[in-house]
Amino acid sequence: MSGPFAPRTPTGRIGSPLRLEFPQSLAVYDDYADAQRTVDFLSDEKFPVENCLIVGTDLKRIERITGRLTTGRVAVGGLATGAWFGLFIGVILSLFSDEGGATIFSTMLFGALFGVIWALFGYALTRGRRDFQSVTQVVATRYEVLVEHKVAAQARELLTRLPGALPDPFA
Repeated sequence: MSGPFAPRTPTGRIGSPLRLEFPQSLAVYDDYADAQRTVDFLSDEKFPVENCLIVGTDLKRIERITGRLTTGRVAVGGLATGAWFGLFIGVILSLFSDEGGATIFSTMLFGALFGVIWALFGYALTRGRRDFQSVTQVVATRYEVLVEHKVAAQARELLTRLPGALPDPFA
C-alpha cells in the first residue's frame, strides 16, 4: 500500500510497524511477563523501544474440551442464536413499521425456528465425528525480544542492569 494512508514506521518511512530492518535477538524467555518486563525496563531507561519486538515462538494449539455435545444442546444453541439474530432484525424492521412489538416478536420466532433447523442440519452433517464442545487457543511457549541491529549493543548494555538479569553473553 502506498500513498498518504500507507503504514509508516516511527521514523516516517513507509512499511510495517511490526517489522524491523535487521533484528537481533536480545533475550529469550519462557514467560511473556518476563519479556514484557525487559521491554518495560528498557523503556524506563529511555531506550527507543520502537526498535523492539516481542515474538512468540514454538506455537502450540490447545483445545480445551468444555462438554459433551448432544442433539438437545445443539437445538438449544441454535434456538438462542436464531432468537438473538431475529431480535436484531426485528428491532431494525420495527423502526420502519407501525407494528413494532409484533414485528420484533415475529422475527424472533422466525429466527429461533431457523436457528434450530440450521444448527441441527449442521450437526447431522458431522455424523457423530465431533460430539463435544471445545475452545481453541494458540499459545507461544517461548518469547524472544528482538531489537534493531543499530541499537542492539545499547540494549544489551542496559539489560545488564535489569534486576535479576543474567550476565551479558556477548560481553
